[in-house]
Amino acid sequence: MTSELPEMRASDSERERVAEQLRDAVAEGRIDMEEFDTRLEAAFKARTHGELQPLIQDLPAAGTTTDLAPSTSGSSAVGDRWGSRIGRSPAHSKTSKGGFAFWSGFSRKGTWTVGPSFTGAVFQGGGDIDLREAHFEQRDVVIRCFALMGGIDIVVPPDMDVTVRGFGVMGDFGEESDATDVTPGSPRVIITGFALMGAVGVQRKMRAADKRRLKEERKRAQLEKDRFRKELD
Repeated sequence: MTSELPEMRASDSERERVAEQLRDAVAEGRIDMEEFDTRLEAAFKARTHGELQPLIQDLPAAGTTTDLAPSTSGSSAVGDRWGSRIGRSPAHSKTSKGGFAFWSGFSRKGTWTVGPSFTGAVFQGGGDIDLREAHFEQRDVVIRCFALMGGIDIVVPPDMDVTVRGFGVMGDFGEESDATDVTPGSPRVIITGFALMGAVGVQRKMRAADKRRLKEERKRAQLEKDRFRKELD
């Protein structure tokens, strides 16, 4: 928020807009939890625009980035939240290029490394592919899925750049919902293949840790707001 009159009294809705921008900032990793707590407390105590403005003047709108110098590590921008997960693999994680299940199942979850090309195939079985904690050898990834009288479930973060191009024959191949706000620097994942009397489904879900953090942030923000109102009474 900006104001030509810093001494102008702030409203509850203006304090809440600042609090929301702070919540977006901590979710994007721009500020840490300690700084978030400090700024949030100051926001709900602020009485004028002049007190609110410094709390967000160094924060861009949610989902935006500024042009930064290219990183030598292969990341498109210094500090983007995907930088540490593209082009670098954890020491304990081997690159996986495929999974197969025949009357059984396969699973790729947690911290694992996805190669440039991954093929999943199931016959009267099932497969689980979870990219929320995965690392990637390259930014561009092609995942080919083939489900014959079986199913493959793919889980991706809400902000990942994912394109689904597969098709179903007496089956289903598709994404439950489109991304609402792809994070710059995200891996570019193409999911293709086919399902014959089976299904390949793509779901966008937050990590459990992210859900807990956002829940705690909202609870803390509400407590601060309630405390501020009590002080005014």
